[in-house]
Amino acid sequence: MRRALILLACVVLASCAPKDHVTHITVQRIFGECRANVPKGQAPVRNPDGECEIVTGLLDRFEAENPDVKLDINIAPWPGYDQLSAQYAAGDPPDIVTMHMSAMPDFTARGLIEPLDADFARTGIDVNNFTPAARAGVTITGKDGQKHVYGMPFDNWTQLWHVNMNLFAKAGLVRDGQPILPHSPEELLAQARQFKRATGLPYLLQPTDNERAAFTRNLYTYLLDQHAVFFTDPKHIHLNTPEAKRILTLFRQIYAEGLMAPGQDYPAAMASFLNGQGGVCLVGTWMIGTFNAEANTPGRPLYHGYTVKPYPMLYGHDQVAYVDGHAWVMPKRERTPAQREAVLRLMKFLQTHDYDWSRTGHLPSQSSVAESQPYLALPYRHEIIGLSQVGQTLPAGVQRQFPIQDIVGDEMASAITGHKPIDQALTDAETRVNDLLFHLL
Repeated sequence: MRRALILLACVVLASCAPKDHVTHITVQRIFGECRANVPKGQAPVRNPDGECEIVTGLLDRFEAENPDVKLDINIAPWPGYDQLSAQYAAGDPPDIVTMHMSAMPDFTARGLIEPLDADFARTGIDVNNFTPAARAGVTITGKDGQKHVYGMPFDNWTQLWHVNMNLFAKAGLVRDGQPILPHSPEELLAQARQFKRATGLPYLLQPTDNERAAFTRNLYTYLLDQHAVFFTDPKHIHLNTPEAKRILTLFRQIYAEGLMAPGQDYPAAMASFLNGQGGVCLVGTWMIGTFNAEANTPGRPLYHGYTVKPYPMLYGHDQVAYVDGHAWVMPKRERTPAQREAVLRLMKFLQTHDYDWSRTGHLPSQSSVAESQPYLALPYRHEIIGLSQVGQTLPAGVQRQFPIQDIVGDEMASAITGHKPIDQALTDAETRVNDLLFHLL
């Protein structure tokens, strides 16, 4: 009788033979959906250096090399935090998620992501290999009052000066094959006027409508250039200052003289640069691959006429830059030891393959990659790699950095386009940000 029951149980369970155990973990990422470009198990059929294509290929490769782990992948619309917040509210966050370093303080302050120092030490993820900018971006004071590493940094990114060398040559702003860039506000205005006289085109292109982030990042970098301390503590911003006023006055003059293209949203500004309608495009590291492809396409306005540089320092002599970055974090939730081990194995895999991700144009997060010959052989990387050392995030305890970016950019745009006096815009930005930080939960 007992034997019959055992046989019946075997039928119900399909088999009594032991099977290899497969651990499922949920991976939530941004960077778009592009499976049509990356057939499973194959190299990308197009855009091999795109963010989406690279991350899709990396996750496919991890599964192929780790058959005991199954990745259940959620692709969240950028930046992903509405979806993540809903998952927390439902009690079902993912096991590992892509998160901007600027968003991490919002989650660490509420105990929603896990400190990883001990796990990294145990599994051989060397935090000493993180670049200075990357390590600063993932190191945050936790609820216990101690600093912890809360993520595996994937990259740093920053705004850059993407230069149309063909138009710069026409304007007489090329020397020894390099663009002549300004070293002071006065030089910037003089060169921008010279460029417009020679080409009839605006010197600067950047999003001015419907996206304020570029204005804010300009402000942060040039405040750092002046050694301004604009967050006196994580709950208070100080913007109504001579340093900030200098920056807004400069960009207001640029805009008023038509040296910056008006009325462009992000797609329009990128299209203008691709079509040769301006000299310098202020946009991030992620556009290097796209612009470089244009520079290698005969007949295009950027053909053999593109380079990229860090922001020229207008107020000081030491190169600085405001940076943000992407990291992989572990949301706090119930998981088995096998699932935790699988998450950490994936993080270590992504650290090992930091070079592959750096092909997007983002700054590498690992010093061993930043110093490697294969990375430095990629186009223009010699020009920007120093930013992985000197780039600065906002102070790690500052929460709500995305809304702060929108508020500051909104007020900057009002001042730069002439809708509001500069002093009032700075006062309003300071008041609005401090009110937001005062009312944090």
